[in-house]
Amino acid sequence: MKTVLATRTIAVPDGVEVEIKARVVKVTGPRGTLLRDFKHIAMDLQLVGEEDEEGNKKQFVRVDLWFATRKKLATVRTVCSHIDNMFVGVTRGFLYKMRFVYSHFPINVTLTGRTVEIRNFLGEKRVRKVKLLDGVEYVRTSNVKDQIELSGNDIALVSLTAAKIQQATNIRLKDLRKFLDGIYVSEKGPIPEPDE
Repeated sequence: MKTVLATRTIAVPDGVEVEIKARVVKVTGPRGTLLRDFKHIAMDLQLVGEEDEEGNKKQFVRVDLWFATRKKLATVRTVCSHIDNMFVGVTRGFLYKMRFVYSHFPINVTLTGRTVEIRNFLGEKRVRKVKLLDGVEYVRTSNVKDQIELSGNDIALVSLTAAKIQQATNIRLKDLRKFLDGIYVSEKGPIPEPDE
């Protein structure tokens, strides 16, 4: 059965500008600009304005999907989540913390230019290299041992960089229950506000 109309709205936060043209969403905020293309999904994306009780003009992004099957209905909320993540990215940004796990050989991680180099993993001589994606910042945590922090505006790029670092330390041809060494994501989410 098809649903005639599925609609969802997202409120645009203060200090954030949104431009929508032909399902290409451009979000500008204090931390920068993010651009995302939703042309692969057949739906209406509109910027609508409404006035609240005090007479303040409030902007919303409205997502409409007409005559959709059950599987296509799921894309409405997905698109809303992507746009919401863009709002968080340009206002607060995203932070992924990664911890080094090792039993015997200490993992040595350094930054050379825009490349993360992982040495001495399981005592191997091979140097594992992972390129940082554009807009992703790397910081070695000063007050916590064996921890790195990846931050940026685009959640997709930050999480993809974290995944690449984690997968660079995949263990092959050994018992995974015993060899638990690696670099794993320990914490993720928006960058905390200073008062938190």
